[in-house]
This record gives sequence, structure tokens and C-alpha cells, in this order.
Amino acid sequence: MTAKFTAACVQMRSGTSPAKNTDDAVTMIREAASRGAHFVQTPEMSNAVNRDRDTLMASLSLEEKDPMLAAFRAVAREKKIFIHAGSLAIMRPDGKVANRAFVIDPTGEVLASYDKIHLFDVDLPNGESWRESRTYTGGCDGVVVDLPWIKLGLSICYDVRFPYLYRALAEAGAGMLSAPACFTRQTGEAHWVVLQRARAIETGSFMISSAQAGQHEDGRETFGHSIIVDPWGRVLAEADDKPGVILAEIDTALVADARGRIPTLQHTRDFTVRAPKGQRATA
Repeated sequence: MTAKFTAACVQMRSGTSPAKNTDDAVTMIREAASRGAHFVQTPEMSNAVNRDRDTLMASLSLEEKDPMLAAFRAVAREKKIFIHAGSLAIMRPDGKVANRAFVIDPTGEVLASYDKIHLFDVDLPNGESWRESRTYTGGCDGVVVDLPWIKLGLSICYDVRFPYLYRALAEAGAGMLSAPACFTRQTGEAHWVVLQRARAIETGSFMISSAQAGQHEDGRETFGHSIIVDPWGRVLAEADDKPGVILAEIDTALVADARGRIPTLQHTRDFTVRAPKGQRATA
């Protein structure tokens, strides 16, 4: 296996038009490839950021007919690169919607897909309210993909707050983890970078996460700061809050080095949680 490769994050400001979003994404993917990227990732909701449920639903396609997925497969073939579509909103045959990631190989074939497991249903202190479960159906399976250089563990956005997922992906062989996102500015300013570094450090893995950035057409504001972190928690590349491309060299030998220094994956032990004497445990 090749020890080193170049990874890129495409940072977008997706609007409500899948066609325009596709054009913007393909332009930046080609830019990343021209700068030497072998693996290019786009953010969550690459094809549509749209808070209006009715117009969003009307703009979506089944996987086999999705125009952005087709365009990504074509540019992967054209540039002979791997493309990780961080996520697309995909209409399911049952009429529900999946928040789905795709990994595409240099022949344009889809190697794997992953449906976001943890859905963002929250009320924020600034008055923002989000109910992803109103539109999306959560996934049930973690996914690890074999790349030529390393195994990639897939996740999406809010998943990053659930560390047990990343430990399971690392224990399944992933040496690079991902959480492409559409993080709100408020939560991003508080937690984005520290969560990315924490997931890398605690598993001894690379972390690569493309993000949406800026003031979107539907009124939401996202944090940006797409990021690539090494297994020791060092930030190799970080974007600002505007659309663009960042790149970093991935030296896969650093995974074994970090896990050798801090072998937490080898030290996992089963345990139970009990209440102190005289107190009752609660469910």
C-alpha cells in the first residue's frame, strides 16, 4: 500500500438549487485535482441546503437519478480520483429522505454509501430550532471503506458528538475518519475544532471533515472551517468561513505511530455502571 496521498476538502455554501450546487462542487473538485489531490471530500448536504421542506422534497431525486451523484461519478472518472460526497439529500423509494454519503472510485463506481445515524433535533439558546427527523430517516449501520492507502470510516455532522461510533469504526480497521458537516455557526464556534481533534486523538486516526460555510440562501448560517487533523491531534489544514479548497498530505504511517504511543484501542475493557451503596441505579 502507498504510504502517502493528498486529501482535499471542498468547502461549499450550498443553496436551494441542486444544479447550481453541482456546478460549484464540480468546479472545486477539479481545482483540488489540479492541485494534486487523490481523494476529495465535499460537505454534508452538498446538493441542497434548504429549510423549506416542501421545496426541498420537490428538488430531490432517487439515488439512481440524482444529478449531483452522476456528475461526481463522471468527474471521478475524468480526474482519476476518489470522491467522497460528504452527503446528499436522497429520496428513498418509500418517499422518505436519506442524508447519505457516497464514496466513488476513479472508475466512477460507488464503493460504499452511509446514511447519517444521529439526527439533529435540538432547540438552541439563540432561538434556532432543528428537527431533522421530520424530514430524514436515520441510518443503522456504521461503514468502513477500503481505499488504496487506508481504511476510511464514514459519519456525518451530528454523528461527531457520539464518540462510541468513531471508536467502533477504528476498531473495525479505519485509520481515517470523517464527519462532513453543515454545522451552525453558534455550535461550530463553540465545539467544531475541539470535537474533530478529540475524535482523532482518542482513536489515533486522521480526521477529515468538509463543511458548509457562510450565509446561505435559505437564511441559515454555517460555521465553515473544513479541517484535516492528524492522529496526534495536530491540525494539518483548516479553512476559513468562505467557499474554497484545502489540502493536506496524509502519511498513513502516523496512524501506527500514534496508536503505538497511546494504545487505547488495545486497552478497551468491558465494565458495568452501578449506583453507590444505598442508592438505586436509574435507567
